[in-house]
Amino acid sequence: MGSEERNGCGYYVGLDWGNGEHRVCVEDGEGKVLRERGFPAVPEGVYELCGWLEKVCGVKASSICVGIETPHGPVVETLLEAGFAVYSINPRQADRFRDRFSMSGAKDDRRDAKVLADSLRTDMSCYVKLEPDNEAVIKIRELSRLVSELTRERTRYSNRLRSHLSRYYPQALGLTSDVSASWFLELLKIAPTPMAGKHVRKHRVAKILREYHVRKLDSAQVKKILRRPGYNLVAGTVEACKLHVNLIVQQLELVNSQLKATTKELDNALKVLPNLRERSEEDDDDVDSKEQRSDVEILFSLPGIGHLVLATLLGEASKLLASKKGYQILRSLSGISPVTRSSGKKRVVAMRRACNHRLRFAVYHWAFIAVQTDAYSKAHYADLRKKGHNHARALRGVADRLLRVAYVMLQNRTLYDPSKRQYPKKQKEAA
Repeated sequence: MGSEERNGCGYYVGLDWGNGEHRVCVEDGEGKVLRERGFPAVPEGVYELCGWLEKVCGVKASSICVGIETPHGPVVETLLEAGFAVYSINPRQADRFRDRFSMSGAKDDRRDAKVLADSLRTDMSCYVKLEPDNEAVIKIRELSRLVSELTRERTRYSNRLRSHLSRYYPQALGLTSDVSASWFLELLKIAPTPMAGKHVRKHRVAKILREYHVRKLDSAQVKKILRRPGYNLVAGTVEACKLHVNLIVQQLELVNSQLKATTKELDNALKVLPNLRERSEEDDDDVDSKEQRSDVEILFSLPGIGHLVLATLLGEASKLLASKKGYQILRSLSGISPVTRSSGKKRVVAMRRACNHRLRFAVYHWAFIAVQTDAYSKAHYADLRKKGHNHARALRGVADRLLRVAYVMLQNRTLYDPSKRQYPKKQKEAA
């Protein structure tokens, strides 16, 4: 059986993506190079590329397979919209295929395009076919990434603010551990220096605490803390630090408002997200009532999962969650499954480092919160720790079990029921 009959592709294209130029190599089903050419990395160049490929191959776009390393971006989206069959490969795998053509390690854009086209023809199983994402999933992915970025910005500014306050105003740090809190920023506006903190009016402090619903402190406690003795500094140092603090306070207020608005929009996007997996004819007829449950509702019933973790899972791995066979792939993509290196009598099992780091961060915190709130996860974590595993390894084990439960729940359209889970044998009686 020929390659055209086997995979529906009559021509194979290697596309080496670049910032200045996209290099393209076209091969037929026998591996003969038909044409090679470069296109400028601008929108007009990409549109020209699509028309040129159909003209050179003389077939429809659906019969042309394009291999590329980057699985996302405007070039990939344009090719998918034009109807091409686009396949992606890990850059490290592409580097191994490059050794077929040059053992010296020589590398150039023309050879890379040739390597992609030839390896796509001979080893298509190593590639991942790309499909256009759902619009709602794309929105959730971008919003979740934006929330993570804004959170990192807030942490960065908070560390800078804490550093400046510890230098000239340590009394203020005694009020709270969260220096990015809105009420604390308002307090710094009316009392930006130790002298201003000592003489701030009590009713002004009470107004801020009442407006932001702060109940851990009252105005008398705040005044007492701000009147503690501090460092004896020259006036110039205090004024210089005050300027820095005022600037950081403005930046933190802006980040807080942006983070609040983006988080609210992310929550709204999750509410209207359609189900990831379409119902098939193989599904039972008695699950009509269960089909009304959304994927978001089902996943939210799991212990330890929050809005950001859920949005990250749906945004980064929606197709894997929708697929019945995506569990093993998602385990590797999120860094849960270990890597085994065995040679002769030596066998080493190590943590998987080549993964999607956003997914790894999400499942790590999912398991961390689940251990604190779910009895089964806590017992499973304790059992892994008794076996000698460290904290991170035990959390990966908990995340693995939770991910497996999530797949079963999505398939059966059921909510989380802790009574259906079983504790580890050693922890059953204690639990």
